[in-house]
Amino acid sequence: MTQVVYGVWDGVVQDGQEGSAPLPELKNFEQFDDGNDIRAFFGDRGFFVFDEKVSLVDALFHYMNKAAEQSCGACTPCRMGTVLVRDALDKMRRGLDADLDFDEIEMLGEQMRETSLCGLGRTCAVSLLDVLHNFREKIEAEVADHRPIRAQHGMAYMTAPCIEACPSKVNVPRYIDYIRDGKPESSLGVLLQKYPMAATCGRVCVRYCEMACQRKFVDEAVGIKTLKRFVADQQKGPNALKFTRDMIQRPLDDSMKVAVIGAGPAGISCAYHLLLHGYKVDVFEKADQAGGMAQIGIPSYRLPKDTLAMETDIIVDLGGRFLFGQTLGQDFSIDDLFRQGYKAVFLGLGCQQGTPLGIEGEEIARDGYHSGIDFLLKVHDHVDEIAPLNLKGEVVVVGGGNVAMDCVRSAIRLGADNVHVIYRRTREDMPADHEEIVAADDEDIFFHTLCNPTRLITENGKVTGVELVRMEQTEPDESGRRNVRAIPGSEFTMPCDHFIAAIGQKVEDGHVMEGDGIALDKWQCVKAGDGLSTSRPGVFAGGDCVTGPSTLIYAMAAGLKAARSIDDWIQLGTPRFFKRSRMRDLINDNKFLGRDVNEPPVRNAYRVHNPELDPDLRKKMFGEVEQTISEAAAYKESQRCMRCYRIYSVVTRQSIPEGAA
Repeated sequence: MTQVVYGVWDGVVQDGQEGSAPLPELKNFEQFDDGNDIRAFFGDRGFFVFDEKVSLVDALFHYMNKAAEQSCGACTPCRMGTVLVRDALDKMRRGLDADLDFDEIEMLGEQMRETSLCGLGRTCAVSLLDVLHNFREKIEAEVADHRPIRAQHGMAYMTAPCIEACPSKVNVPRYIDYIRDGKPESSLGVLLQKYPMAATCGRVCVRYCEMACQRKFVDEAVGIKTLKRFVADQQKGPNALKFTRDMIQRPLDDSMKVAVIGAGPAGISCAYHLLLHGYKVDVFEKADQAGGMAQIGIPSYRLPKDTLAMETDIIVDLGGRFLFGQTLGQDFSIDDLFRQGYKAVFLGLGCQQGTPLGIEGEEIARDGYHSGIDFLLKVHDHVDEIAPLNLKGEVVVVGGGNVAMDCVRSAIRLGADNVHVIYRRTREDMPADHEEIVAADDEDIFFHTLCNPTRLITENGKVTGVELVRMEQTEPDESGRRNVRAIPGSEFTMPCDHFIAAIGQKVEDGHVMEGDGIALDKWQCVKAGDGLSTSRPGVFAGGDCVTGPSTLIYAMAAGLKAARSIDDWIQLGTPRFFKRSRMRDLINDNKFLGRDVNEPPVRNAYRVHNPELDPDLRKKMFGEVEQTISEAAAYKESQRCMRCYRIYSVVTRQSIPEGAA
């Protein structure tokens, strides 16, 4: 365990004396990077010092310098206080007479903490005040002789709960700031630095950021996804903001080419970032259009296909190529790609094979039986007028995730008389997005929870019904989780004409990848390391083929991460050290953002919601249900962001290697 010499955390003081209160146990604090000890750490809840020789003056200067740089300027305490404190500490560390003494610095710190209008201003003085209140003699001793203090190595990092929750680490408060400032194009620019599919994500993201939003403790979380869609939709048309070929800073020669297999969100994201790095990229896709599961697995009433196509076309705009109708294992192999001169390969294959329930009668059902993903593919072909699909009678869908909700909402649009959801746990346990469940409710879908199918009933291969058993919850286990079990003798039959098993998907090309030297795990997903490298040198993988069925934002984050690793592989032969990623690990491993403090006072103001088509109208069509909010509504919603920025900094023994964000 890393030994704290002295410090304060959440008001608990550790002064190194026997009997002083213990500070929290710290994880992974021994070294910041290889051979580089962490000497001190400063944050929004206090500080730790591991080396008695650390200069508090210099460390606090760098911390307050970051705060001054990032202050939005909306309120005087933060705008002026951070600068005045920073400049005073700067003069002190250089051995000069400062304009403020420590009493005056303490007064400014108190004002920032008590009266600033955002999270940054109210927390950036916490560690400063902890030093002044508890270790004044140490910091005064540093400046007593008015001699310059040697500069220390380290870094400062600004983040927020919503940023850390986002798989792509999008700077959410920043793009909301730009909306508030009337600059939607700058807001979109913040998003495009991380991924190209902002309008798509603004429609179907599962909103990890909103789950972490501190505004929910006041009234409701900020409509982060709603605002993302607003800025993306504002930038449609010929003058829309997007990265173009002329913005590529270091175009490489034609031999520096990379193959991306799969044109889903992971593959599109990887290709996008590689193209911006100057590589030549070819995207191999077995279908005849880009988008992957976003294309075939998300119905048009949630994600219009022209919106998706507009964003996947960025690959061609940046100089990349789509090679459609190309299937791994049939039209080419990974060996073929390397023989053709590709420097690296990215596997962005999705999970496009449905998982069977494994119940009696399922294997002989032919007419009226569908896996969730196969059904959504048929829905896609119906909307594209490739193969019309009409449903009559009763439709039963088994599952509680977003795929199941997409199936039931599509089925009602295809003419089903009644549509039923069967889920073995409670409604509260359903993993689907809450808004999707509410939307299904509004469209007159029937929910049957604490039920589980046991047998599929068929006549000459045609589905006619399903036998179900009622379930009950068990007592909570040690983790507090309640499981479910069947109630003996509670079986009953539900007639149905169509039965859809929407309980999950799996990778369908696993055996092909194994034949190309790619190791799989016990779930038949690709084994990938921290940098998404596989067992075969030069081959990287990300998205659903690594994690199993996941979300669009996780897939795009994997594409970005893989692009960085591929760039390192080709240019350096070894992965770079990413100092911001290391800071994220320190914060997340120790749950520093798990308990928030010092939220600014705000008035209750409930969130703006996307306008929606009337349920009686929309359930008869595949037109987009949700509409984009107005500029006035976007401005109003942006005002609700509390800008919960937090600053964390480390002091290290040596300089920290430079890497990307």
